[in-house]
Amino acid sequence: MQPVNLFNLASQQSEWLSVRQSAIAGNIANVNTPGYGTAEIEPFEKVLDKKRVGLSATQEGHFATGINNAAFTVRNENGKNSVLPSENTVVLENELMKASEVRRSFELNTAIVKAFHRMMMQSVKG
Repeated sequence: MQPVNLFNLASQQSEWLSVRQSAIAGNIANVNTPGYGTAEIEPFEKVLDKKRVGLSATQEGHFATGINNAAFTVRNENGKNSVLPSENTVVLENELMKASEVRRSFELNTAIVKAFHRMMMQSVKG
């Protein structure tokens, strides 16, 4: 049985969501730190644009699907768009909205993987 690309993609998105959740948690933890710049991770769509999805030969006469791995880019916004005298760019309300978005994305990712796994198990049984 060949590896299923959907599971690789879901795994990549879960890793990306974990990194994004860590960046958001760091922003919330440093909301009162003078000069702290908001950390933000690049959108998942840009991560996908950098990856090559396709067939690759593992042995002569055999093919398998694969996704090239790349690190996720986290950038800091030091002093950009700061309205506070401390030059802290963290807006707590925005960070809480991002955290909620990450939670919903994790739930959607998990639901899709569960449904696809269930469908595969039914096709193997039948």
